[in-house]
Amino acid sequence: MNASNRYPEASLAQVQALDTRAAVDVLCRGLGREVRRVGFEKVVLGVSGGLDSALVAYLAAKVFGAENVIMVCMPYTTSNPDSLAHGQLVARELGAPAHVEAIGPQIDAYFERHGDASEMRRGNKMARERMTILYDYSVEHRALVLGTSNKTELLLGYSTVFGDSACAIMPIGDLYKTQARSVSRFLGVPDVIVEKAPSADLWEGQTDEEELGYTYAQADALLYEMVDRRKGRATLVDMGFDAEFVDEVQRRVRNNQFKRKMPVILKLSARTIDKDFLYPRDWTG
Repeated sequence: MNASNRYPEASLAQVQALDTRAAVDVLCRGLGREVRRVGFEKVVLGVSGGLDSALVAYLAAKVFGAENVIMVCMPYTTSNPDSLAHGQLVARELGAPAHVEAIGPQIDAYFERHGDASEMRRGNKMARERMTILYDYSVEHRALVLGTSNKTELLLGYSTVFGDSACAIMPIGDLYKTQARSVSRFLGVPDVIVEKAPSADLWEGQTDEEELGYTYAQADALLYEMVDRRKGRATLVDMGFDAEFVDEVQRRVRNNQFKRKMPVILKLSARTIDKDFLYPRDWTG
């Protein structure tokens, strides 16, 4: 896959036609309702210096006030210095402190015993270490943990199980990446963050699109037609999507379904949790 993949411009235009003002209103009302219905008034999230975490921070500050949004920057020794600087910029713009928790000591201590570990193993360990820190902050500040994954990442499986995918609420999980960029601009997220190349910053020089093999614009155009409009492979190819690209994205969506589900419980009894015992979480009877 590369940037030369064909895709119909009209499909991307449909994704980008989102009413950002209405989207912000819906997301803010939903976020406030979901946090408060379980008895919380504060939230905590990792602020990586990237667009998605910045957007979630801006939404949370709009709902709860910046003083009730605990923002944590968690750099590793090889992290791009801009990541920390941009995370601190978000906190500064919102008028709240940025808590800095460097994860180098604990990560390095573990991999001293596993010196042959791949970049993927190291990146996954970092993602999960960061989430343990957020959940510790959650206890300290009685704040609900917010996730920062967008719809594109969730569909493609571009996340770490029990790492960045672990949270109580994912405020932007139904926004495609290109939509998240539009909403970020609407809310006033600094241009330097909105316009930079997306990166999980899991290792030096890593970028999302280089690792995926295609751009977020390409992915969003296809995923919108595939998921939201339920178009099959033949129709997608007839529309102008590259056949190899369609196959690759469909494979990723299918193979990463396990990341979008709660752990599978093997059925033994008459009423198995998540199969037969399906009461909503606020059931009180």
